Amino acid sequence: MKETPLSNCERRFLLRAIEEKKRLDGRQTYDYRNIRISFGTDYGCCIVELGKTRVLGQVSCELVSPKLNRATEGILFFNLELSQMAAPAFEPGRQSDLLVKLNRLLERCLRNSKCIDTESLCVVAGEKVWQIRVDLHLLNHDGNIIDAASIAAIVALCHFRRPDVSVQGDEVTLYTPEERDPVPLSIHHMPICVSFAFFQQGTYLLVDPNEREECVMDGLLVIAMNKHREICTIQSSGGIMLLKDQVLRCSKIAGVKVAEITELILKALENDQKVRKEGGKFGFAESIANQRITAFKMEKAPIDTSDVEEKAEEIIAEAEPPSEVVSTPVLWTPGTAQIGEGVENSWGDLEDSEKEDDEGGGDEAIILDSIKMDTGVEVSDIGSQDAPIILSDSEEEEMIILEPDKNPKKIRTQTTSAKQEKAPSKKPVKRRKKKRAAN
Repeated sequence: MKETPLSNCERRFLLRAIEEKKRLDGRQTYDYRNIRISFGTDYGCCIVELGKTRVLGQVSCELVSPKLNRATEGILFFNLELSQMAAPAFEPGRQSDLLVKLNRLLERCLRNSKCIDTESLCVVAGEKVWQIRVDLHLLNHDGNIIDAASIAAIVALCHFRRPDVSVQGDEVTLYTPEERDPVPLSIHHMPICVSFAFFQQGTYLLVDPNEREECVMDGLLVIAMNKHREICTIQSSGGIMLLKDQVLRCSKIAGVKVAEITELILKALENDQKVRKEGGKFGFAESIANQRITAFKMEKAPIDTSDVEEKAEEIIAEAEPPSEVVSTPVLWTPGTAQIGEGVENSWGDLEDSEKEDDEGGGDEAIILDSIKMDTGVEVSDIGSQDAPIILSDSEEEEMIILEPDKNPKKIRTQTTSAKQEKAPSKKPVKRRKKKRAAN
């Protein structure tokens, strides 16, 4: 593991805060971070949160052949994994020194302390025994991994249920949970690790160090103890020399902390078992707190809807009848209208672009004259509002001629020469015609 280096300024700041008996998260010297335990839907699955350090524990079992030197005892196996999801400093694909040290400490704490009755895991002596495997995954690293891992391991073992079996002669029958209730493991005691960090060559002591405090500590002392104040294992690392009084002081503090944590574990197991028996909701999804915005939440008030129809009829009767005046359309400009009172309609006003087109009417007149000369017909005033205009979807030039019988006829002519001569000005003519037609 490659630890994130701290700058000299950060190290001095942390050490000065420790000398003044202050911690970054506001705790006192001997305070533990908040511990939260949640269980999954399956037996033997749990998540333990020690502050921001999170560990997932999962217990599984299978029938295997026993060891030759212990034919009547089951097998316990512990495995702790440190992934980059927990911290970028962890290197994937290889076992670091920290991982090896943590796995060995867990085995001494849980297996060598005989907290689980391994003889009760024997099915057939010398042939079949239960192998209990405890997998621990570090989900987030914020210091003190060993304490969180030990709590997660013992909680998962207490919560686990193995399938029931029966032996008739040489035949071993394994029952499903639907056929027979699973059997819990036989646990004698619950050893829990408590870590102590020393600073300034043992001058200052902190309980449950976080990640920043671990980076500047001089030594670490881990004591595994149960609620009966029996020390299961003890380990000192960092090369610091500790006095006998310091070790005794740490053991007394560990006894108090272990008793509090054990009570918390038993209460969490009892609550989970109660919920399962009552048929309530359980699992990780139910343990997540609902984060809702309740700033504008209003209390529910009862509403009487018995006489809603009578009140509605009274309101309608007392209301003034609607006015019988029918508004007449107001014609502002041809093609627009306004009904009722309101702001003056400005749809009929010419836009700036249209005004610019009006200024350039001379060019359009020249184009129309040239069309007259080529076709030999007279073209009516396009802007006339009295004559109806008939539009066509054809791409050819359309000419409109006014005749005395009030029925305008549409003559379609080819203006090849005019198109060739006035090709650059062809687009403005079409745009002008379309705008006039819309009006």
